Amino acid sequence: MSDEQPVETTPSEAPARAPRKPFRNKFSTPRLSPDSAERQGRITMLAWRMLGGREAAIEFLNNHDDALGGRPLDLAVASAAGCEAVEQAIAARAATDASRS
Repeated sequence: MSDEQPVETTPSEAPARAPRKPFRNKFSTPRLSPDSAERQGRITMLAWRMLGGREAAIEFLNNHDDALGGRPLDLAVASAAGCEAVEQAIAARAATDASRS
């Protein structure tokens, strides 16, 4: 047995903790570049206006489109050329929907 006593520390002697970061980044995926974010917003608003509202826009932008070869929102965000292709697909779909009415 040892005669050593456990050392008690007072709060002022406790090891200092690093300050918390109250607004730390909680996202594990990379954020969009300003250009990509602009294309995302522009294509979303265009789909909303031309396809007849929220549900139709969400359905079109988030589902694979065979003619485009991918998910329209991903293609629009990835490049200016992709955004242009999605804009043309939205216009074509809106024209088709209008001719059915």
